[in-house]
Amino acid sequence: MDFEYTAEQQLLRDTLTDFLTARYGLEESRAAARTGAGWQPKIWHAFAEEVGILGASLPEDFGGSGGGPVETLIIAEALGAALVVEPFVDTVVVGAGLLRRAGGELAESLLHGVVSGEVITALAALEADSGYDLHRVGTTARRVGEEWVLDGAKVVVIAAPIATHLLVTARIPGTEGLSLFVVDPGAAGITMHAYRTIDERQAAELVLDGVRLPAGALLGSEGGADDSIDTARDEAIAAIAAEAVGAMRRVLAETVGYAKQRQQFGVPIASFQALQHRMVDMHLELEQAVAAAYLVTLKLGAEPAERTRAAAAAKVTVARAARLLGQEAVQLHGAMGMTEELSVGHFFKRLTAIQYEWGTADGHTARYAVLTDPR
Repeated sequence: MDFEYTAEQQLLRDTLTDFLTARYGLEESRAAARTGAGWQPKIWHAFAEEVGILGASLPEDFGGSGGGPVETLIIAEALGAALVVEPFVDTVVVGAGLLRRAGGELAESLLHGVVSGEVITALAALEADSGYDLHRVGTTARRVGEEWVLDGAKVVVIAAPIATHLLVTARIPGTEGLSLFVVDPGAAGITMHAYRTIDERQAAELVLDGVRLPAGALLGSEGGADDSIDTARDEAIAAIAAEAVGAMRRVLAETVGYAKQRQQFGVPIASFQALQHRMVDMHLELEQAVAAAYLVTLKLGAEPAERTRAAAAAKVTVARAARLLGQEAVQLHGAMGMTEELSVGHFFKRLTAIQYEWGTADGHTARYAVLTDPR
């Protein structure tokens, strides 16, 4: 696959990599994730003001740089290599994508806020009995006078505890499709049970009990959000696939480096043929994941069925690679692999979580089978 970056894209990659190397240490980021707000607001604003990555893939009309999916891939890969916990995918990829497709005055205002770093979004879509199906939604929205009233519950809402705005899916009685609402996390009627995930991200369960919203809180048309939600899912899969690639590159490099230094029987363990074979297997899985991540990125502008096929294939390929590289890295490091002092254990947790974000490998295998069925 010929995938050459332009000079501007190479500059974006190098600038972000240099910034993360200088300013995003593992020890500091893990400490920030576990205490206080659970993230680093100063880093987030630096992403906006110093590096410009929050608007790199957004149109110039909203203050962005006019980039696209390739810029998102470059950014996500670099963030994955640094184990960044700040909600780039949740806000810039998912949230901004939904807002851009919805249009309207509120959406445009929020998009400007995303680019400046003032707006952080969290998509509240999954429910307790929905599995990973974003369309199995029991939350309802009904009109009462000039307002909307939301009732329901959402689970595993990543970034909700630090979000400035929630994007909540609901069904309006009398309409077939999903509707999408902008909700203030502090609105009356919302109960938020916040927690930290195994990979040090902030998440929450939400209960919405008679949450009253102004008429303008509806994004787009009533029941018209289904296609946008599907697109957001595929764009998110492309982004986390790139993030996983960045993490796996780092894991493989650290594992090979450790094997060259660690000695057993007076020689580096990297000289043992059996361990060489295992590291070659890691490299092959990584290269397949790279190809899958690049392919889905290039297919994001294709027609929906083709785009979703590429997303499903990427999710399955990346999940398999993430599992193998994460586990092998820990095993080849021995007992040290899961200690807090080494980065490998932290990468293992993130790669494990990625296997289940936006659907499982089994679920996407089934989706791919349906989309390729000639009948």
